[in-house]
This record gives sequence, C-alpha cells and structure tokens, in this order.
Amino acid sequence: MTIDDLNELTPQAAHDEFLKCCGSTAWARAMAQARPFGKVEELFIKAGEVSTRLKTEDWLEAFHAHPRIGEKKATKSQTQQEQSWSAQEQSAMRAASADMIAHLANRNREYEARFGFIFIVCATGKSPGEMLAILNRRIDNDPQTELQVAAEEQRKITRLRLEKLFA
Repeated sequence: MTIDDLNELTPQAAHDEFLKCCGSTAWARAMAQARPFGKVEELFIKAGEVSTRLKTEDWLEAFHAHPRIGEKKATKSQTQQEQSWSAQEQSAMRAASADMIAHLANRNREYEARFGFIFIVCATGKSPGEMLAILNRRIDNDPQTELQVAAEEQRKITRLRLEKLFA
C-alpha cells in the first residue's frame, strides 16, 4: 500500500486498515479522519499524537487485539493479516522449550490476574527468555504505571505494523 492508496480508501476501509495496526477503534477512527497524509512520516507523527489522547478503555481494547505471548489467537477476532503479523512478532516462541512456554503461560496468567489485561510487549526481536525477564520486572509495577508501560509497548507495535502496512 502507498500513502496515496490509503488516502483514497473510503473512511470505513481506512478505519479497517488502521484497526489492523492498533486494535483501538477510537485510534483507528481518528486516524481515518486525519487523512489525507502527504507523506508516511506525517502519518507516523499523527499516530503518535492520536495515541496520547487515548483513554484507559481504548488501550484495553487495543490490548485485546493481541494474543498472549506464546499463543496464536487473540480474545478479539483478528484478520489474517493481523494473525500473520502476530506470528512474525512472536516468531522466537517457535524455538521455545515446552518448559519455557509453560512458565510464560503461568506468569501471563498471574500478570493478567494482577492487572486485568494481558501482558503486552513489543516481542519483535526478543527471545522467550527476554520476554519472561521483562514480564518478571513489570509484574511488580503498580497498576497505573503498568498501564502506561503497556501503552508504550502498544505504541511500538503500532509503529511496526504501520511500517509493515506500507512495506
């Protein structure tokens, strides 16, 4: 897709493309309404600006669009493209041992019970051990701090997915 292709989409089609990059409908709606963009970099800047205005419920909606680390399906329905992107982002998990997968799954459940949302990390380029270490560091955060950290990880994922959209 080019920036011109995106600009020419109907508002609903643009919304749907943006929703693949960030599962927040408020974010996708705002991005679709912000068109046209002159350059991709302009779009990246706007994406960051829009994300600063998201509310807690918007972030939680975005988090639901991701599978848990080590899993293939999100709690929210995903498109084929989103499933493919998630698989690429978590590709290091394919080489994880059964023990590592089980340990991550247990810690994921503890994290989710503590914070009420799944553990979000920009997994691209991270080994299972690195992701577990990050989860172990973050699980002791207070809920407000952790929401902010998770939102920042979502912003990183969104940026990577926007780049993939234009690749």
